[in-house]
Amino acid sequence: MNVDEVQSLAQAIRTEVAKAVIGQGETVELMLVALFSGGHILLEGPPGTAKTLLAHSFAEAVGLQFGRIQFTPDLMPGDIIGANLFNFQTSSFSLTRGPIFTELLLADEINRTPPKTQAALLEAMQERQVTIDGESHVLSDRFMVVATQNPIEQQGVYPLPEAQLDRFLFKQTVDYPSVEEERNIIATHGLRKEAMEPAAWGVERAGEAKSITAATDCVAELRLVDEIIDYIAALVRGTREHPEIESGASPRAGAMLAQAARARAALDGRDFVLPDDVKALAAPLLRHRVILSPAAEINGRKVEEVVLSIIDTIEAPR
Repeated sequence: MNVDEVQSLAQAIRTEVAKAVIGQGETVELMLVALFSGGHILLEGPPGTAKTLLAHSFAEAVGLQFGRIQFTPDLMPGDIIGANLFNFQTSSFSLTRGPIFTELLLADEINRTPPKTQAALLEAMQERQVTIDGESHVLSDRFMVVATQNPIEQQGVYPLPEAQLDRFLFKQTVDYPSVEEERNIIATHGLRKEAMEPAAWGVERAGEAKSITAATDCVAELRLVDEIIDYIAALVRGTREHPEIESGASPRAGAMLAQAARARAALDGRDFVLPDDVKALAAPLLRHRVILSPAAEINGRKVEEVVLSIIDTIEAPR
């Protein structure tokens, strides 16, 4: 597969998702970048902003096996990854696989469950495998997590630890729709007597497992010149040197940003990365990887503001 075919595949996926989800174009774009660069995405927003419908419609359009976990305070790690259960008929243990054994996993309201259960996703997200009773079980090489979470200010949430946040390629804020989009949502979805599956909205499969793998392989081969590598390194290191940031982005962030920039270039039909690709993805990739200093928080500074100031300060290569 070449970049023109990746671009065509991405456009077909956008068209299918738009049949069920009104608006959210920027979020869909980041989901496509995450898909083709082998990353995961965290969607944060208030209830009722179509985060679940978006994830389900996206899975339907890309043609990947879809699984969903509804995170609750009483959820246990074994409920996610599965367990070896004793079979009395055969007098032996057999593996009962959990819902994590899928290709596109919707981790719904991930911050409603305690950190012990959240941590069950760590190995799967980083290494695409899970360990049960000392034995490793490989997941699909297309395994992708689309997690949703409610804003931290809401009641009954457990903030994700830094190690888990660092596994997500992007954190995207899903906001309320515009006036026109909201009117279209009411006019379209308000006519339905009950919730509908994406297929009922006419969402069809635009891709398949083989084409997604081919697109990912194509993205990985895109050129990245030294000037772009230096620019990415400067952005990541800038988060560690900023006086208002207590903890900056990890080296993993730089590697992820490079791969994500390749994916964005392919979505644009290019086989080379531009500084604009890096700049466009830097904010959603860095905003959940930095911790403000106490002084900055007292002064009312927001993470988004500081990250954007770093991006504006560091000069992009020409």
